[in-house]
Amino acid sequence: MQCHYCDDPADIAVERGGVKVGLCGPHFRARMDELKDDAWLADLKDELETERFD
Repeated sequence: MQCHYCDDPADIAVERGGVKVGLCGPHFRARMDELKDDAWLADLKDELETERFD
């Protein structure tokens, strides 16, 4: 799979509702930097840390 933003191979792929999108490492980090101020990212982190111990 190819990165959604460039021609590099995707390092990460996410699928939802039958749509699959891939991102290379640099573009994934750039998107996370853009979203890090949103509350949902902190909620996701809390959820992932909680699931780790279930």
